[in-house]
Amino acid sequence: MRLTLPLVACCTPIGRPTLSDDEAIELEQLFKALADRNRVKILNLLVQADGAVCVCDFVPPLGLKQPTVSYHLKLLVDAGLLTREPRGTYAFYSLAPGALERVGALLAADSEPSATAA
Repeated sequence: MRLTLPLVACCTPIGRPTLSDDEAIELEQLFKALADRNRVKILNLLVQADGAVCVCDFVPPLGLKQPTVSYHLKLLVDAGLLTREPRGTYAFYSLAPGALERVGALLAADSEPSATAA
């Protein structure tokens, strides 16, 4: 004799993603930029700074050589997290206006359609 059990749903449906493809790509690029402890430290230093910071001022606290620091800064600029301002032979960096808020907004995307969704 064979017993047939009723089908029971094992999982709660999760619905559709609330991020558009463009937002997911933007977050992916931001996460790649933040996937290094030195770049996270750079952001931390800039959050604490009072104004723009010279590339040379990142070298001592990070314990890295200047070309390595410049490489990390370039990746953060390319990701839209920092702005770069050349002053003579040096470059000064600061947080891009609204960059951290944008990361938070993307992470907290709700079920409402995004204004940037295509």
